[in-house]
Amino acid sequence: MLLLLLLLLLLLLLLLLLLLLLLLLLLLLLLLLLLLLLLLLLLLLPLLLLLLLLLLLLLLLLRLLVLLLLLLLVLLLLVLLPPPPPPPRLLLLLLLLLPLLLLLLPLLLLLLLLPLLLLLLLLLLLLLLLLLLLLLLLLLLLLLLLLLLLLLQLLLLLLLLLLLLLLLLLLLLLLHHHHHHHHHNSQ
Repeated sequence: MLLLLLLLLLLLLLLLLLLLLLLLLLLLLLLLLLLLLLLLLLLLLPLLLLLLLLLLLLLLLLRLLVLLLLLLLVLLLLVLLPPPPPPPRLLLLLLLLLPLLLLLLPLLLLLLLLPLLLLLLLLLLLLLLLLLLLLLLLLLLLLLLLLLLLLLQLLLLLLLLLLLLLLLLLLLLLLHHHHHHHHHNSQ
């Protein structure tokens, strides 16, 4: 009877241990998923920025092309028109200067904005590096925790085994004693 009880207890303890281990595994999986998501986000951010910058540059180029076309058309008009009285000629000159100004303005703006953009990119890169470092630290902490948990589990297991051995010894002693006693009585 005692042996059965002991076995039952042992089984229960083992089941509990298994449940604990399963829970730990689930938690770890969740943490890993979260970390993966974070990493993906971190990798996607610079890509998005680059795409935006490319779009900006493309738009600027398109605008420049349109302005150049305008300029060419104005020049053609200047060439093709018969020599008019002076005012229209002046007007045409103005028309010629306007696209030029429009062409130069975005370039100036771009030149002014470039350092700012570079600074922003650098800052973003720094932030990304910091985040990656933080992630690494978190991972290290996680590893340490896992190791500690493993050690704890091992210790628990050892304790349980010791307990089992002690109980078995106790049981053997009791049985032996009982048997001896019985033997005495029969004599």
